[in-house]
Amino acid sequence: TYGLVGGGQVKTTFFPFIEADNISVSLKMAAGTRSEITSDAIDIIEAATWEVNEELKAERSDGKDLVLAVDKRVGPTTYDAKLNVILLDGEQRGMSVLEITKRIREKAGPIFGAENVTFGVATPFGRPVAVSLLGNNLTELEEATQLLEEALKKRPDLKDIVNNNTKGLKEVNVQLKEKARYLGLTEKEVMSQLRQGFFGFEVQRLQRGEDEVRVWIRLDEEDRKSVTALEDLRIRTVTGLEIPLREVATLEVKRGITLINRLYGEREMQVSADIADKSVSATDAMADVRENVVPEIVKQFPTVRASYEGQNREQAKSQQSISTVMPFIFIIMLFIIILTFRSPIQGFAVFALIPFGLIGVVIGHWVFDAQISLFSVLGMIALIGILVNDSLVFVAAYNGLLKQGMKYKEAIYQAGLSRFRPIILTSVTTIAGLAPLIFEKSFQAQFLIPMAIAVAFGLLFITLIILILLPVFLVISNSLHKVWQFVRRGEWPNDEEAEPAVRELASMGNIDHHA
Repeated sequence: TYGLVGGGQVKTTFFPFIEADNISVSLKMAAGTRSEITSDAIDIIEAATWEVNEELKAERSDGKDLVLAVDKRVGPTTYDAKLNVILLDGEQRGMSVLEITKRIREKAGPIFGAENVTFGVATPFGRPVAVSLLGNNLTELEEATQLLEEALKKRPDLKDIVNNNTKGLKEVNVQLKEKARYLGLTEKEVMSQLRQGFFGFEVQRLQRGEDEVRVWIRLDEEDRKSVTALEDLRIRTVTGLEIPLREVATLEVKRGITLINRLYGEREMQVSADIADKSVSATDAMADVRENVVPEIVKQFPTVRASYEGQNREQAKSQQSISTVMPFIFIIMLFIIILTFRSPIQGFAVFALIPFGLIGVVIGHWVFDAQISLFSVLGMIALIGILVNDSLVFVAAYNGLLKQGMKYKEAIYQAGLSRFRPIILTSVTTIAGLAPLIFEKSFQAQFLIPMAIAVAFGLLFITLIILILLPVFLVISNSLHKVWQFVRRGEWPNDEEAEPAVRELASMGNIDHHA
């Protein structure tokens, strides 16, 4: 079992991939791109979607459309667009949404001018891989972000690599030369004249009846539609001399900033990615990025450090919650068992079965090619409860037969015979009840299938474990009981006298005798 998990035959992921019935495509062009260009770009993806639908339709024997509808919109800005592809439901589709997404992406090809294009499936857990780079040295932070993005793009197990360092609209930065200062010009004076020429300024107000009309003037459209026109703009000095702007200032066109992200008091740039297909373990991919990719990049930039967000953060929160609660639950369960049997050794014998119960869980996920996830862990918790319950029934029957005067090995044998039918019937009926859920294809069932696999296959193996391994543990516990009685009394008891149930019966007999 350990080899199946450690060797990668059974993959693990904290949050499983859930099949969906829609694909959400997000397109982001360079800031300032006109809406017509953005619309043309999203039209390319829409056309590719319908072409893929026709190809898949031709491949199917029933000739059904896999794409039912496409909802397209541009906005809220002129350079953003979204496409929502509604698919045939998973029960009838017979194909993973990731496979359809992959074919649409390949058919659409690269979108010229696009800064980010993501073909995502909505998930409540965040993106599988998300690394936030933190620091206050903006130059190093941008270089580290670029290197990390390039490194993730080279990985075949990841797709749709994006970063949140969004560039804004193009801006013209004006820097005055020394000549301007000699002429008595200041930044305020130059920018005021630039604003008047390109944006305009109010020269008068006219009264027309009850209405007031404001008169604004500015440069003609022909004189303000290019950077060259801006450079030729005449700047008036304090002496009335008019000089071209290029003579008194340098102009630099660069992208502005639309958003500044901060995390833990530092500037943040996050690079995130989705898994390429559902066979990829998000946990393994994130672990590899964390151990082999990020350290190599961070050590090149002393001012930059990494924080792991997305699913990794949610995973850490869930693990912390589980690690806090589970030991407390196990201690209570063990305490109750010990009080019931009045034997710590029998209590530990029951708990020693728990690791063996996980064999069925792993094999079940291997059979169905499913990843062990958080929902599988929840199934394991339910499975532990069933295992302990069945074990208690077995041990209670064994102790009852000992009190009737039966030899301890014969009591173990008869307990196995008497408990065989109830344990088998409980397991068979539970597995049969879970079978429809395991084979269900609907979207709503995807969350519960890993849990059902864990319980059903765990029960299948637990049945054998309880009927075969528990008697072995009871034989071993008998030897331990004899050692404990020897330590207490200084003499070796026989097999039956060492058992707590027989000693309890004897103590009750002594009480009745004295009474």
